[in-house]
Amino acid sequence: MGIFSKISGALGISREMTLDEFMTASDAEDVDMMHKAASMYVKPIALQSEGDVKVVEEELSNRNIVLLNISPMARNPAKLKAAVDGLRRFSMNLNGDMARIDEDKILLVPADIKIVKRRKE
Repeated sequence: MGIFSKISGALGISREMTLDEFMTASDAEDVDMMHKAASMYVKPIALQSEGDVKVVEEELSNRNIVLLNISPMARNPAKLKAAVDGLRRFSMNLNGDMARIDEDKILLVPADIKIVKRRKE
């Protein structure tokens, strides 16, 4: 008698489920069994096209923090400037904040989180 059979029996579930069925169940996708859900996540995103701007906006709307890698779009300065300006406007409308971390990274945070941009000495 396997572990799934024992658990199924204890829970009163009579249908046998194979390991493959268990591992590919659609409701098991994106579930972190080791940790409980968080109220906010830090998500790294690479800015490769204008479509990625919408992804960043969606993440900020969902109250996630975005670490944006702008190096893929750096070869096209006009598109990069337009994308960053759009994200700045979106962030301001959301009462969020954004700051450049280094040459290739921008940090964007949702509402009610502010980034300290100067170090006190």
